[in-house]
Amino acid sequence: MARPTRSHDWGFPRWRSYGAEREAVSVRLCDRHGCDEPGDCPAPKSPNSRERWYFCEAHAAEYNRNWDYFQNLTAEEAAAREAEERRAASGYSDAKFYGWGGAGDGTRSRDEMRALEALELESDAEFAEIKAAWRRLAKANHPDVRPDDAEAAARFGVIQAAWDVLRTAEERRGGAAT
Repeated sequence: MARPTRSHDWGFPRWRSYGAEREAVSVRLCDRHGCDEPGDCPAPKSPNSRERWYFCEAHAAEYNRNWDYFQNLTAEEAAAREAEERRAASGYSDAKFYGWGGAGDGTRSRDEMRALEALELESDAEFAEIKAAWRRLAKANHPDVRPDDAEAAARFGVIQAAWDVLRTAEERRGGAAT
């Protein structure tokens, strides 16, 4: 008996499930020379240009590290662009309330909870305790105090990052973070 040649992709309702296409899926590769990863992160080829590179996540991070968004703009143009982007993103500022979603009583974000853990503190620590723990750990792990200890230098970086997170959170809440 002859095989039916009729496709199930005609008419309504569709006779096969959605997402079950038989065609090959095209995958764009990273535009970085020699990279075989999928290039799913667009990046502008030059400032104010519509042309894009498509990088993998690792190469997009490398590309964006040195990117100057306001290159070749006057101060007035840069200020106008920043104001327009702040206006366009103002709807997201209302959603900041829902960003905590972590442990604790809901007053601290997940990043703040991780920072408190790095400083070896409880989730209900006051800012004075945070500052004291930061000073104690920073003095113990500072590269000037332990010059040949790479592990202490890495720990010092973690302590500094935790301090920055907690200090900016305290400033955002209106506390005196000095």
